[in-house]
Amino acid sequence: MLSATVRSHAFKRPLTHLKLISGADYNNGINGSSISIPTKSKVVICGGGLTAAAVAYYLARRGWADRTVILERESVGSGATKYSNGLIGMIRPTWSQLMFAKSSKALWKELESKGLDSGFDRCGSLLLARTRDRMTEYRRIKAQYLSWNIPCEIVTPQKCQEICPLIQTDDLYGGLWLHEDGVGDASRMCSTLLQVSKDSGLNIIENCSVVDVKTKGGKVTLVKTSAGDIECEYFVNCAGFCARNVGQMSQPNIKVPLYAAEQYYMVTEFQNNLSSSTPVVKDPDGYLYLKENKGNILIGGFQANAKAVTDSTTMPTVGDDNFSDDDWENIHHLLRQVMLRMPILKMSVIEKFYKYPELYSPDLKWIVGQSPEVSNYYVAAGTKAFSIPSIGGIGKTVADLIVDGHTPYDLHQVDISRFLSLHNNETFLRDRVQELPGLFNNVQYPFGEFKTGRNLRMSPIYTSLNERGAVLNQVMGYERPAWFDTETRDEKLCRIATTDTFAKPPWFDLVKDEYMACREAVGLCDYSSFTKIDLWSKGTEVVNSLQYLCSNDVDVPIGSVIHTGMQNHNGGYENDCSLVRLDVNHYMMIAPTVQQTRCRVWIERHLPSNGLVSLSDVTSMYTAICLMGPFSRILLSELTDTDLSPSNFPFFTYRELDVGLANGIRALNLTHTGELGYVLYIPNEFALHVYSRLIETGDKYGIKHVGYYAMRTLRVEKFYAFWGQDLDTATTPLECGRAWRVKFNKKNDFIGKEALLKQRDEGIKRQYVQMLLNDHDPETELWSWGGEPIYRDGKYCGQTTTTSYGFTFQKQVCLGFVQDINEEGKRNVVNNNYILSGDYEVDIAGIRYNAKVNLHSPNLPTKYPDQERESYKATREKVDSLNPSL
Repeated sequence: MLSATVRSHAFKRPLTHLKLISGADYNNGINGSSISIPTKSKVVICGGGLTAAAVAYYLARRGWADRTVILERESVGSGATKYSNGLIGMIRPTWSQLMFAKSSKALWKELESKGLDSGFDRCGSLLLARTRDRMTEYRRIKAQYLSWNIPCEIVTPQKCQEICPLIQTDDLYGGLWLHEDGVGDASRMCSTLLQVSKDSGLNIIENCSVVDVKTKGGKVTLVKTSAGDIECEYFVNCAGFCARNVGQMSQPNIKVPLYAAEQYYMVTEFQNNLSSSTPVVKDPDGYLYLKENKGNILIGGFQANAKAVTDSTTMPTVGDDNFSDDDWENIHHLLRQVMLRMPILKMSVIEKFYKYPELYSPDLKWIVGQSPEVSNYYVAAGTKAFSIPSIGGIGKTVADLIVDGHTPYDLHQVDISRFLSLHNNETFLRDRVQELPGLFNNVQYPFGEFKTGRNLRMSPIYTSLNERGAVLNQVMGYERPAWFDTETRDEKLCRIATTDTFAKPPWFDLVKDEYMACREAVGLCDYSSFTKIDLWSKGTEVVNSLQYLCSNDVDVPIGSVIHTGMQNHNGGYENDCSLVRLDVNHYMMIAPTVQQTRCRVWIERHLPSNGLVSLSDVTSMYTAICLMGPFSRILLSELTDTDLSPSNFPFFTYRELDVGLANGIRALNLTHTGELGYVLYIPNEFALHVYSRLIETGDKYGIKHVGYYAMRTLRVEKFYAFWGQDLDTATTPLECGRAWRVKFNKKNDFIGKEALLKQRDEGIKRQYVQMLLNDHDPETELWSWGGEPIYRDGKYCGQTTTTSYGFTFQKQVCLGFVQDINEEGKRNVVNNNYILSGDYEVDIAGIRYNAKVNLHSPNLPTKYPDQERESYKATREKVDSLNPSL
């Protein structure tokens, strides 16, 4: 291997070598920024980059410019904004994230209509594919994006070369052409937004560092700076590289889990006859992107194994003065890919070279919203290299939250409250960030998993499950079985679940066996990751509070289990949970795993301020084991003296049981999948004992370990909706067949009641449906994995949410929402007649499959019918005559 000195010398020649020249000198600050420090301001924004500029701009649009101050420790636009790669692409994995990008496009048009510099130049993006699976991914994207009216085109290798004659295409299968994409100058955008806001009264203070954020009574009251103190009512952390450190200045600390990895890009010498309309070229299989840059070509990429930056406040460097051998190795890899893709650059000289730290959140998504810890503390950070495409939506969201207290966007995928404290652990972040940049290049197969930060949260029975072949997926840091493979188990390893295909998955037969055990024998599934919260009071305060929070009637008999939504003021689901009434004034709440922080914060912020209602997160105190299947009752009855007959322990009720030698077990007669069974919430010290007795006793009943993929299939066939997968903050109970769970006539008003009454009177504009695909061959054709467009009578009407292969139906089963969208793009009211009168198709990567639509949970044929279970329909319109309180 060449020494660093030799490499540095070698890079001063053309061909495979580089000539290093000093970096560019940018100065895009706002001249004339105020240097006075106000003693009070309605809003204080920490940071002076593009994100902060966008928040300030939208606050200014709401008339808050003269009540807002920006604090920047250097000059505005001097941090990550200055070194943004400028890529602007519309590709987003979900509709809610796409809405952020659409807001950005609207922002640029707005600026341009006023004769202002938006910093955006349209040139198109050409995404290249070196593999068949990459082309399949592009076909899935095209199907989705055309349904959203975003122009895109699948192109041949020959067409790729026509679009960009500079590239070599011999090794390509094709590409995806998005002609409305472009490039942006983040510094220009930042400057325009700040100047407009400053003209409206925004106060910009440069060379001023935030040194402390004082809180009192759960709110920010004072910001201490290097130039003086500012009292404020709202604080916004847009500090970029310093956002995590700023979060730790307040008490309590605000968790902003961000960490930096080293990134590289370089700029060639001036290229003759290079048009400014040259498209951005992205070659993810080569970890490479290229774009025109003021007559030069900018070359960049995302390393498969990135180097963590231990000091996240390190600013970018230009030149090769402090490059290590690893840096040169990364550069050589990038250059090899460049010369393969764009041979014309073999004779070019590199004029500028950049190494800079890029910030990432643990799940690669933005961090936006109101902090869980302090109510008037907002965060907008973690936008990575892709800050420009999302900046309009992020700025508008934060401004709306501050001014209105809510936003029209569904934020749950990017909300800061999706994290736990473990996600802000520096060792965890440093480990995780090394794999994150490379994930931008990976084919996005279904159910993607991270490889780092594993074996972190584990239930007491984890080792036993691992010994029996558990293949794991991770949610909120919790390891839980996706399926079991006893033939290839390795007791020493955390085997991570993978689905590296868009067709029939390799785990199909294993999951089928687990599914059949739940339908015809007994399955055992570890539910320990579910969120578990106890709420209680001395008097009736807890009942009154839950009645206000919940749309169902929670004042049910002791021992009852009630399924309810917690709606927001628009009627959408902030939480979807089961409430167990343990005593007169004591409840246990079971909620989705991903809701552990989010739902707790929502509840706490709506409890009485007098402290009369107590709340405790008991997630880590209990191991939850679900037994499901026709023999679950007889199996459990062998281990307890409690009468489990339906007359004594009916469906949707709770009992405290002794199981084996253990006591104090909270048992619920439900499974969340529609099968006969029980969920046992076991104090952790008894978990291994109870688990062992269940396995030993269950052997004669054919007990089988079951993972979450089988559970997914069970609930999709039974038409059960799950929060975060089917339900979100923009979905109401009336839209998903759960109007019967909304008790409008209960004596207590509840959050969202007015919005739901209005929707009930006016009608819904989308309907949750179950679809069975016809003429689809699961052995040879691509599968539906969620997010596919749905067509009614040949016209786009919605998209799938959760999908699975139905082993009883022996068909692909898709859940999703159907709308009636008119020619103007507006949604009309829909009803059952409209839904059932259409001819439906689901588009899988460009091929449409006819589908039968269901509005209600179906009756599935079974060897062991159970009247109590079969009469219960999770998705329906009318109240269950047997269980009217459910």
